[in-house]
Formats: sequence, C-alpha cells, structure tokens
Amino acid sequence: MKSNIHEYLLKLKNIVMSKNIKMNSLKILTNMSLLLLLLTTACGQSSNRSKAEANNPTETKSVVAAPEMDIQAAILSENVEAVKQHIKAGTDLNKKDPMSGSTPLITASSFGKNKIAQVLIDGGADLSLQNNDGATALHTAAFFCRVEVVQLLIDAKADKTAKNNFGMTPRESIMGPFAEIKPIYEMLQQQLGPMGLQIDLKEIEKTRPVIAMMLQ
Repeated sequence: MKSNIHEYLLKLKNIVMSKNIKMNSLKILTNMSLLLLLLTTACGQSSNRSKAEANNPTETKSVVAAPEMDIQAAILSENVEAVKQHIKAGTDLNKKDPMSGSTPLITASSFGKNKIAQVLIDGGADLSLQNNDGATALHTAAFFCRVEVVQLLIDAKADKTAKNNFGMTPRESIMGPFAEIKPIYEMLQQQLGPMGLQIDLKEIEKTRPVIAMMLQ
C-alpha cells in the first residue's frame, strides 16, 4: 500500500507541476490527498483496535457498550446510529487517527457527512483541532465545498481565522483559480471515489465562490 501511495503522489505532483501551480498549493493539496488515503486505509486497523477495546472490561468507561464498528469507519459508511452509540458509550470524539491526525469531525467534514457532522458537533466535538497538516474541520469542509457542513461549523462558532501549517485560513485555501486546482479534484475522485468520496466538478466550481463569501 505504501508504494501505491508514493506512486499516486508522484502522479499528483506531475499533474500539478504541469499546470504551474505555486509550490504552496502543491504542498497543501498533495498532503490533503495523502491524508485522505491514510484515513481510508487506517479504518481497517482502527476497527480491530475497537474490537479489542470492547472485549477488555478494564477499558469500559460507560454502561453503554460502544459498537464494534470503529467510529471512523462508521462515519465513512454513514452509519449515523453507530456514531450516536459511540457518543453514548463515551467514545473520545476528539481522538485523532494516528496516521493522518484526523478527528472524527474532520473526517465527516471532508467526506460531506452532514448528519454525522451535526451529531458530532452536538456531541461536543472540538472544532479547533487540526490534523497533521494543520487543517481544521472547517478547512477540509471548505476545500471540498461541503456547504452544509461549512454552515454547521460557522453556526457552531468554528474559527474562520485558523491557519493550517501553510499559513492559510479556510477561505484562503479555496481562493486559487479553479482551472489550476481541477486536476487535483479529478485525481482525488478517481482514487477515492470507491471509498465514498463524492466530487462534482461543476458543483465545486460553482460553489467555491459561495464558500468564500460564507467565510468572509
């Protein structure tokens, strides 16, 4: 799997460089694509951890048992009830994936899981936490033009001025010309579509200015 990731990133870099995108954009988008790949491949590993924890009574912190399905896997499969059960069982909603640094809310925001994002926000998930690239849930929701999630996060008072590791706010991360970023979206859709990532290029092109206005 590791070799596949490196091969994918090499293709991604070649596409970006052929379009003469600035180095900052290259770093942001390349790392974002890597984040998503690591996130999806980590689900199986974290699911096994969840089963082990469920079978260990010393780890139980609630009278409500956590579901066998790991919370990250539940989010990707849009299993709202499993996420709610995790919340009732006292699962740490701010626990970061060890490989990508993504919290459950960042995952839900990236993949446009609107109902789950709302459940996590209502459950007390920390809106300010960042993944390994410094991106908050608002950064990822904005990049993938998840309008409903962006609005949910704004209503919940997410910090619109937070900067990622490249010094960019959520709004700044979507201000580049769409023509230069389009190959990145196309590559992400091709590679991660089977994992549940849905990208409508026409909708994204139309929505990016809307997101930018929402984040002013």
